[in-house]
This record gives sequence, C-alpha cells and structure tokens, in this order.
Amino acid sequence: MNVAITQGLDLTPPPFIDGLDQWSSENGTPGSTTYANVANAAFVPADADFGGCMELIKTQSTQKVRAMVRTPILPGTYLRISARIKALSGNLPSVRAAGYAVKSNNAHVGGLIETGPTVALQSYGEVVEVSAIVGTGNRTGVDMPWGLGPDYGYLGIDLTGANGGVVRIDDIQVEDVTDAFLREMLEWVDVRDFGAIGDGVSDDRAAFVAGRQAADGRTIMVSEGHYRIGSSLSLKAPVRFVGTLTMPVAASLALLASFDFPTYADAFGDEEAGFKKALQALFGYTDHNVLDLRGRRVEITAPIRISEIAPDLSTFSNRRILQNGQLNVIEGSAWNDEVVTSQATYAIAQPLQMTNVANIANIPVGAHVTGSGVGREVYVTSKNVGAGTLYLSQPLYREVYVPSKTVGAGPLSLSQPLYGGSGTRNYTFRRYQYVLDFSGMDKLDRFNIANIEALCNGAASFLMLAPQGQMVQIRDSYVVRPKDRAITSIGRGCQDFLIDGCQFLSDEQLTRAQDRKSVVFNANANDVKIRDSRFVRFGTTFVLNGSGHLIVGNHWFQGDEESSGVRVAGLVFTQTNVQSAVTGNYIDNSVIEWTNEHDANPDFGNEYSFGGLTITGNTCVCINVAPWFCWLSIKPYGSGHFIQGLSVANNVFKSLNGPVDRIERVDTSFADLNRARMRNVTFDGNMFNAVNAITQNPVVLEVNQSSAQSVWTVDPSDYLPFAGWARNCQGLVAEGMIRNNAGARVSSMPYVEIEEGSGKTQATINWPEAARGRVQITLRMDTPV
Repeated sequence: MNVAITQGLDLTPPPFIDGLDQWSSENGTPGSTTYANVANAAFVPADADFGGCMELIKTQSTQKVRAMVRTPILPGTYLRISARIKALSGNLPSVRAAGYAVKSNNAHVGGLIETGPTVALQSYGEVVEVSAIVGTGNRTGVDMPWGLGPDYGYLGIDLTGANGGVVRIDDIQVEDVTDAFLREMLEWVDVRDFGAIGDGVSDDRAAFVAGRQAADGRTIMVSEGHYRIGSSLSLKAPVRFVGTLTMPVAASLALLASFDFPTYADAFGDEEAGFKKALQALFGYTDHNVLDLRGRRVEITAPIRISEIAPDLSTFSNRRILQNGQLNVIEGSAWNDEVVTSQATYAIAQPLQMTNVANIANIPVGAHVTGSGVGREVYVTSKNVGAGTLYLSQPLYREVYVPSKTVGAGPLSLSQPLYGGSGTRNYTFRRYQYVLDFSGMDKLDRFNIANIEALCNGAASFLMLAPQGQMVQIRDSYVVRPKDRAITSIGRGCQDFLIDGCQFLSDEQLTRAQDRKSVVFNANANDVKIRDSRFVRFGTTFVLNGSGHLIVGNHWFQGDEESSGVRVAGLVFTQTNVQSAVTGNYIDNSVIEWTNEHDANPDFGNEYSFGGLTITGNTCVCINVAPWFCWLSIKPYGSGHFIQGLSVANNVFKSLNGPVDRIERVDTSFADLNRARMRNVTFDGNMFNAVNAITQNPVVLEVNQSSAQSVWTVDPSDYLPFAGWARNCQGLVAEGMIRNNAGARVSSMPYVEIEEGSGKTQATINWPEAARGRVQITLRMDTPV
C-alpha cells in the first residue's frame, strides 16, 4: 500500500528552490515565522553535493526546519521523514527528524513523541543522513507512534546542540513506507497499525474500530499483546487473534465474520471466558443465529448465569442455537447448593404466593421448595424482600422451585400452588447450580441446544429455563450425570418445550431406585413434546403439569440391582385433566403416576377430574420387583375425584423373574376415587405376560351355570381397573340353549342388576325361572360416554 499511489496524495514537501517562505523556524502551522528574508538562512542554488539546498546558521537551542504543509496522518500508514545535511563551519550541531502533531483544526495533540533519533555531526563537509518514521501504529521501527489522535503533521528536522554552526540541508523528503510493515500479508490489517498499544491498560477500542474501517474485506490481525477494550465492539471483518482481549463483563464482542467458539476462545485466551462472551454475543445481535463450538470441549468451572454475562438482557425471542461441542464441568465450590430453611405463611386464596417469609433476602430465585404440603418440582419464581412474600411456580405439594424475584414491594411467587392448605409452616429452599442458567431473564423463546454433550460429572445440574418463554428445544444431545436436575422450569418458560433424540444418563445409577433424588425435566406449562430419547436411572424422569403433552418413542428405565425391588414414578402428571398422549415408549421398571398435587384446592370442585390421557402402544417391562408393583397409579390428593377419560390400549406388559398382581392401582395415601362417577375408561387390546390379573374395560366374561338357578352372580372385579364397580352391562349373549330344571328351553329374556355385592363389584343375571347354561356378558366399571 502507498497512499501516494492509492489516494493520490503528494507527500513530498516543497523544495527549497520554491522559496524559503514555505519553511518555518517554528512548528510550521499557518502564521508561523518563516525563513524568508532572514539573516541566518539562504537558498544555495549549486552545492556540489546537494545541488539546490538551504544554508542555515544555527541561532536557537532547537533550530526547527518545518515544511508549512499539513501532511495527512492516515490510520495504518507509516511515513519516513529523511534529510541529508553537512556542516560547513563553526560549532558542530546534532540533527534529528521531527514533526508537530495536530488535529484537523490545527490544535496540537500533546503527549506524543514528536522527534526521531538524534545524529551528531562529526566533521565538516561530511554528508550525514537522518530519518525517522511516523505513523499511527506502535510497532517496532516506528520512531514517532502517534496513534489515532492526530489528523495531520507538520514535518521536518531539528538542529540541537551549540549555536553558531553553519550547515547546508538538502531538500527534505517524506515518503510512504507502509509496505515495510505489511510483512507479506496484504490480505490483512494489523490493529497495531492503527494505534493499538496492547499493554492491557490503555483502551485500544478506537484502534480496533479504525482497523475495522480500513479492512475493507481483509482480515483483521490482532497481533501479540493484551488489549483492553473498554466498551462493546463489533467487527464485521474476519479476525485472527494472536494477542488476547480483556473487556468489562457487560461489554459485548460481536465478531460478525468470525462467529464461532474457537475464535472467541482465542480472543480471550481462555475457553470459558470466550464461551461466555460468545453466548453474550449470540443473544446480543441478529447477524448470526448459531453459536458453533466446532467440536471443541469447554471446561466450565462455575454456573453460567445469563443475567451476569448479559445484564441488560431481559427478554429474547429470536431463534438461537448452541451446537456441536462438549461442555465439561470442573468440580469446585461454585457448584455447591444454596440451602435456606425458613418459616412462611401460605393461603389458598393466593395459590402462587408465600407471605411473611422469614429470612427472605437469603432465599434465591430458582430455589426448589420442599416441606409439608409441597408437591414435586415447585420453585420460587420471584420475591419481594420488603413484603416478605415469595411467588411459586406451582401450588404446594412436592418439587416446587423459585423462578424469579423482584426486590421491592410485593410477594414471593411460586411456580405452582401448594396442595397442603393454608397455614404457617417451615420450608426448605434449595438452589441447585446449573451449567446454563436463564432464571435471571424474564422471557426466553426459541433457544435451541443441538449436538451438545454436557458432562455434568455429578457436580452440576444442566439447564434452568427463564420464568417465561416458549419453543425451547434440546435435540441430538447427551446430558451425562447431572447432580440434581437435568432441565428445570421455574415458571412457564417450558411452554412447547421440545426434547428430541437425546440421551440423559443419571449420576445415581448405582443407587437404589427409592433413594434417588434426581429429576430429568419438569414442566409447568402446556404442549411439551418428548420424543425418541433415552433416560437412564433417574429418581424421577418427568414431572409434568399443564396439558397437551406428547411423550412418544422414548425409553426410560429406573430399575436397580435389588431383588423384589421398589419401583418409583418415572412419568408424573400433576394435574387432573392432562389432554396428553403416551405413545410407543419403552417404560422400563417405572410407574406412570397421575396426581393433582399442584392444586391449592385438591378436593374435587367445579373442574375437570382425572381425564384426557391416552396410553397406547407402549412396551412396559419390570424385573425383580415386588408383586404389588404396577405400571399405572392414580393418586388423588383430595376427595371426590374420578376418571373421566382414560384409554390404555395396545400395550405390552411383561414381568420378568416373578409375576406382578396388576398393571394399575389407586394410591389412597390422601384420598380414594369416586367409583360412582367413572366415565369413558378404556383398557383394551393389551398383552400381559406374568401379570396375575388381566385388566380390561369393558370386560367380556363367560358365565357357566351348571345347576339351574334364577340368579347368576358374576364377579368381574379381577378384571376391572382401579377396583372399579360393575356399573354398566353392555351386552348379554347366550351360547347355546338356556334350559330349566326339566331340560326345556328357557326363552324369556333375563335382566341384569349391576353394582351388586358389598363392594358393588358384582352383577347378577336374573331369570324368570331357574335356568342353567352359558352366556357371554360385557360389563364396564364406567359410563362409556
């Protein structure tokens, strides 16, 4: 590059033959004293060495000779000032190239080096050459690094030393020597050429901006050094980092043409710091929607809280993807749980709040709430320290978390209501630590994690969602050994959450099933899709509130090495009407548990009761279990509930190493179901292996009466699900002739009485006379529609 060529600039100062009025004995600025018509200076037209030159008697301690021409000082350019000089008589002075740096308004820019190396004249008549290089960059070989402050320079030479000497000076030259600094790489620009210092103290942001402007499609080279960037910076050109950056936490680095993790890791000389800055940038602008780890492994030593690395980010709704790499947790105290025990008051009239919370300031948002009357997966969503109130993610029963907080006037909110009723109780608030923690945001939509392996190493949980949001997805990824939780929703940020083609491996695989504490995923909102994924030996696999969920094509197993072992819930629905499908899964040593534990008024009222669930085409297996194990359990937390829509169809149930009694049950720990109101329950087309009772509804029973009786009693209780009553008869067909005592045909139609016997589980076939024979009867424990 040569600006005389590329920009048509004439850098050469006027020759002395054009008049000494164009040369100043001061700084060269307009109005400066010139050498025209002065006693100590003259033009010599025919010197033997120089031809035309200036003869000068030194009369000042620093005798300046400056061209009265504003020479542009352009970013990335380097100019060499050179002059030849010889002494004629008198004292021998010293000589140096020099300049005067100014802004565009001719204001002097102070604090810069404005002189080159000094050369002493040793003898008379000897021609000596002096030179110095001036430019914007602080590079080796640059005598006067001016940075980006000056716009122009008044250039020339200085004579120093004793006065009285007579010298002759050849025409002074200024030439562009930028090419000498390009080091064979015309395809990039170096930030040092634009004034970057790289000492870790000076703010080099302006130099990076100048480099960006000059790049014009070329690569920006960040050469060796440690560069402090004081505020957010965006670079549109490709960047290569040899040196490293340091930036304030809130300042973002947007590498628009080099947006990938390896470049950010190089930029900050640290993979974890680079990853945080890359995540910050991912949510900071719209030029790129994918952060690609390029197959790299990132060592994570502490939770990555988005509210800390991007404190101004409260909501984000554009699609963003984190993909293609490994996150490896390094154990340390940063991952320790925060635990607070406190007394609080709960009132069912405000089902998502706790009030009068002692020690509320120390309760972290996102904390998991446990205690009497608290359901699974209840979290703190926000808090008000002044009012002593918490807001909950769910009404209280088990597994409740704190999703967010607001310091000021107002209550503490929860992710779900509490089933235990109003009262003042002691609760424990436990804040797990997550590799990726979005709880400090208000809302996050359309964030995707793809092809990521998260190695939590039993030290950290993986992902905490924002309190609000929708269409977050994790796909084709592995989450290995999360300490407490794999994915946690502390509010409604799980709306339309997607898990596709993933594998989750527990840290508790050698622990007995009943002793495990971990949870893969909880939902508080609707329309979750969990598909084609595998979940290995967690305490609980899914805890799902809301409705519209699709659980399709997965394999979750929760067995252990115990003989006659206890098996616990794997899939938990926590509201009554779920409108959900469990289809084509491999349900291994695990219970589907259906509750209403996230209901502040768990007794049946003006609402839907248990309904809207289809369990179809699943393979259900258990091994080495106690005979009372079952695959489906309904657990009402209040009285008066019933089933009003359940289909269990075309599944395979198989027990290995010993049979089980049944596939289903009602857990009456809190209340029983109202069997008088059962409606639209179907158990049909299922296959049973080593199951003592074959559950069917409706059930077709063959009744053989060998002796003539007027009342035939039928007991379908072994077949009807959930210890249901014999509530309806859908059909009665005689097989062969019905005969009386005399062997004659009985042609009269019998009638059927239902809900007979002490348990209302029997039906009777009533004939007008004593009869014998065989009939097929179809009975139900519900009303079909």
